[in-house]
Amino acid sequence: MKKSVISRRKFLGTAAAAAAVTVVPFNYSFAIGTQTKKPNSKVGGVQLGCTTYSYRSMSMKVDDVIQYLLLAGINSIELRSVAEEDLGIPSAGGGRPRADMTEQEKAEAAKAAAAAREAQRQWRLSLPMARYEEMRRKFNNAGINVHIAKFAPATWSDEEIDYAYRATKVLGAYGITDEIGEEACQRMGKFAEKHNSLAIFHNHAQPAEPGFSFDKFLAYSPANRLNFDAGHFFGATGIHPNTIIEKYHHLMPSIHIKDKTGPKSTPANANMPFGEGDTPIADILLLLKKEKWPINVDIELEYRIPEGSDAARETAKCIEYMRNILE
Repeated sequence: MKKSVISRRKFLGTAAAAAAVTVVPFNYSFAIGTQTKKPNSKVGGVQLGCTTYSYRSMSMKVDDVIQYLLLAGINSIELRSVAEEDLGIPSAGGGRPRADMTEQEKAEAAKAAAAAREAQRQWRLSLPMARYEEMRRKFNNAGINVHIAKFAPATWSDEEIDYAYRATKVLGAYGITDEIGEEACQRMGKFAEKHNSLAIFHNHAQPAEPGFSFDKFLAYSPANRLNFDAGHFFGATGIHPNTIIEKYHHLMPSIHIKDKTGPKSTPANANMPFGEGDTPIADILLLLKKEKWPINVDIELEYRIPEGSDAARETAKCIEYMRNILE
């Protein structure tokens, strides 16, 4: 397919802005309490933002994440890999059993994992919602809203899923994100209905599998929605993401955006800096701008961070790239 391009004027503006970003010191010392201008990443009627998973290579404390978001001028986020870590959830344990373990070592590892899992469950069920109220105030005071909470709780106990939806409401989010799949889509929608919320499902390469259809997963509950990853979709299928966006826009409160090569490129299905892959990012953004569909567009930063940079700087570059398309 033909790759979308940006005008030379817009490209030069993007490049200049990106160059400016790279000179920001590593120590992000924003005086959040004295900010006079709130961040605004709604451009041309399209709400740009990011999933905080983008910052996973950096400190994930809420105060630090707020500084990264202010660097990029982001005012709306999918909150992931931050909330519970910041609040002090116990460790999940030592990971999966290794193939070289003895049967006794595997049994001990499984026992330790179960104990860690129970410790997390007890922590969640005893955590006061006031802790999430305080977290929301921090974001809101900096001019940042949480539109989705990615707790990904489909395998948790019923009580923990209820906890996740209570926390989601306290944070001001309209739903919870999880990974698309039979169990998750059958289970989560019922809890979303109970809590008058949404269960929003994120895809990877599943759309490239024979017989795949989003319809089946959406049909499990009227509260089921799509967190459509346009980059993963394009990288796996080579199909223009707008075909899916046009069909499901009314059931798609959010899109993950990234730049990837297509399945027939060399390398195939590879994450690239914005503007260097084949994902038709401009087509996607301009469709949303034209149609005025209320869909959040969140960067999910997965390409290799260049030497001398970091995830906060790269996310800021990606936001600037998209601003130049929409302005």
